[in-house]
Amino acid sequence: MPTPQKHTNNLIKESSPYLLQHAHNPVNWEGWNDEVLKQAKEEQKLILISIGYAACHWCHVMEHECFEDEEVAETMNAHFINIKVDREERPDIDHIYMDALQMMTGSGGWPLNILALPDGRPFWGATFVKKQEWIQVLNQLQQLYVNDPNKIIGYAENMATGLKEINTIATGENQDLIQDSEIHAMVADWSKYFDTFLGGYKRAPKFMMPTNLNFLQYYSHANQDNAVNEYVNTTLTRMAWGGIFDHVGGGFSRYSVDTKWHVPHFEKMLYDNGLLISLYANAYAATKNELYKRVVEKSIIFLEEELLDKSNGFYSSLDADSLTNDNKLVEGAFYVWQEEQLKKLLKDDYPIFSEYFSINSYGYWEEENYVLIRDSEALAIAMNHSITKVELHQIISKCLSLLKVDRAKRNKPRLDDKILTSWNGLTLKGLTDAYRYLKNEKYLNLAIHNANFILEHMTTKDGGLYRNFKNGKSTIPGFLEDYASVIDGLLGLYEVSFDEKWLNHSLELTKYAIENFSDSDTGLFFFTSNNDNDLIRRTLEVSDNVIPSSNSMMAHNLHKLSKYFPEDNFDVRLHQMMKSMKPSITQNPQNHANWLHLAQLMSENFYEMVVIGENFELICKSLLKNYMPNAIFAASNAKTSNLPLLMNRYVMNKTLIYVCNHGSCQMPVEEPSKALDLVTTII
Repeated sequence: MPTPQKHTNNLIKESSPYLLQHAHNPVNWEGWNDEVLKQAKEEQKLILISIGYAACHWCHVMEHECFEDEEVAETMNAHFINIKVDREERPDIDHIYMDALQMMTGSGGWPLNILALPDGRPFWGATFVKKQEWIQVLNQLQQLYVNDPNKIIGYAENMATGLKEINTIATGENQDLIQDSEIHAMVADWSKYFDTFLGGYKRAPKFMMPTNLNFLQYYSHANQDNAVNEYVNTTLTRMAWGGIFDHVGGGFSRYSVDTKWHVPHFEKMLYDNGLLISLYANAYAATKNELYKRVVEKSIIFLEEELLDKSNGFYSSLDADSLTNDNKLVEGAFYVWQEEQLKKLLKDDYPIFSEYFSINSYGYWEEENYVLIRDSEALAIAMNHSITKVELHQIISKCLSLLKVDRAKRNKPRLDDKILTSWNGLTLKGLTDAYRYLKNEKYLNLAIHNANFILEHMTTKDGGLYRNFKNGKSTIPGFLEDYASVIDGLLGLYEVSFDEKWLNHSLELTKYAIENFSDSDTGLFFFTSNNDNDLIRRTLEVSDNVIPSSNSMMAHNLHKLSKYFPEDNFDVRLHQMMKSMKPSITQNPQNHANWLHLAQLMSENFYEMVVIGENFELICKSLLKNYMPNAIFAASNAKTSNLPLLMNRYVMNKTLIYVCNHGSCQMPVEEPSKALDLVTTII
C-alpha cells in the first residue's frame, strides 16, 4: 500500500453541504474558482472535475469507494487539479459537462466525473466508477497526455465544437406561431407512450414530470379531451397512492425505480415538491378531487417541518440515505416498515391499515421491509370492513399519526441546508397556487414571508439576484433560472394578494434579465449573465425536464407581463422566442412541454380579469377558485392606479368586473357568475 501523503483539501472553506461532505477526503479537492483554473493553466495539469449533490446516493458510494481511499487520492493528487462542484449551486457548469458526457457515452447521471484540458475543455467522462477501474483509467489518460498530448487535445477541440453546436438555436424569423392543429397532432403522437393503467410512461424508472402533466391537464380541459384527462388523473392518483409519496410525513421523493411508483430513490428535493404542490393544487381546482387536496396539504406540512429555515427560506433537500439502529448508512432506512413493527404499533387497526397500504406482496420491497403503497379505492376497503369511508379515513389518519411519532425516534436523513433562489421561486409559486385553490390563509402567509426573504437576502445591490444563501451569506451570482422562477412566483403572489409591489418587483427583475442575459439573435436568454466569468460555452437552456427550462419560464412570464404592461412591448420579444423555438418544440414536444403549454395559451383566447372597487377581495376569491390558466387577474379598491389594467376604471360605490381579451373589454358586470359566463362567450 502507498504511504499516506500530506494533502490540502480546500473544501473546508466552502459553504455547500455537498462540498463539505468531501472536505475531509485525502484528495486535494478545490472548489471551482478563478485561482484554481489559473493554476491548472500555469502548471499545464489536467483538470479532474467531479460533480454531484448532497442527496445523491451514488455520489456517496463513490466517495466511500474512491475519494476516501488513500491509494486513489495519491493518483489523483499526483497528476490532476481536482475540482468538486455542487451541481445545485453551479448548474451552469453542470449543463456543459453533462452535455459532454452524453455526447461521449449516450447517457448521463451523477456523480458526473470529467477529465478536461487545463483550459476546461473535456475529453473523457463517466458516472460511478469502482476503485480499481478509476485508478486504471486515470493513470492511462495521464500517460496518454504525457506521451501523445495532441491526441487528447484534438479530441477535446472536437468536443468543444460539438458542445457549442448542440446548443445552437436556429433563428425562426419566418416561422408562424404554433397552431392548434399542430398541438393536437403532437399530443396524439405523444400519447402512444402513455401508461394508461399506472400513469407516467411505459418504463422504469419513473420520474414525476409535473411540467408535462400541467400542460396535459390544461390541454385536456381546453379541448375536452377525455382520454388525455383520464391519463392525467390516473397518473396523479397513482403517484399520490405510490410509495414515492411519503404517506406518513408528506412530500414526494425524486423518482421511483419501478413501474408502479412504489419504491422511490428516497431523496426529497425542494424543487420536486414546489412544482408538485402547484400541479396538485391546479388539478384540485380542475377536478375537486379530495385526494389532490390532501396531497397539497401534506406536502406543505413536510416543507414547514423539514425544509423551512427560520429566515423563511426553504432548504434544498433531504438525503436518500439515513442511519439504521446499528449505525449503518442505508438508502430509505428512515422511511420503510416491517410487518411486526406495524402490528405492534397499530394493534386492532392493523388489518385495515395493512389492506389500505398493501402490507402484502404488492407493497413488499426487500429484506423484510415494506414501502407503503395504495392499490385500491377507499370505498372498496371501507365496504370490506363494514365501515363508512369517513370512518376509514379517521382510522388511517390515526394510524399515520402513530407511525409519524414512532418514525421521529429514528435517525433522520441528512439535510442539505443551503437555500437556492430558483427552487425557492418554484416553491413560492406552489404556495400561491395552494392558497388560490385551497383558501388556507397559512399558505398565503408562508408565501409572503418567503417572497420577503428572497427580496431581502437574495437580491444584489444593482437589482439582480444571487443564486445561493448559507450562513447568512450569498456568494454566487444568479442564473437565468433564478430570475425566471422568482418572477413567476412573484406574479403568482400578486394574483392572490393584489399587492402591486410584487408585480413591480417581477417587472424590475424581468427588465434586469433582458438587459443582462439576452441573446439578440434568437430573442432567447443565456443561462449566465453578461457579467459572469466565461466558461467554454454560454448555454441556452431550452429543454423542459422535471423542472421547466429557464427560457420557457421566461416566455410564460413575458406573456403575462405583456398583458399587465403592454407599453413595454414584451409581446414582441415573446413572439421572437416562440418563432425561434418552433422547430425544437414540434420535433420533440415531450421535452418542450412548458413551451407547448404556452403555445396552447397563445393560440386561443387569453383573458384579462380586472376587479375594481371596495368589494374586490370577496369577488376575487370567488373568481380565483375556478381553474382558469388562460387568464390573468388584476384588482384594487384604489381610486387611482398606475397599473394600465386598472387605470380610469374606478366607479364610486360599485365593484366592477371587467373581462377583456387582447385589451378589448366587454361591458363591466358586478356578479362573478356573469364574469365567468363572459369568459366562455367572448370570441
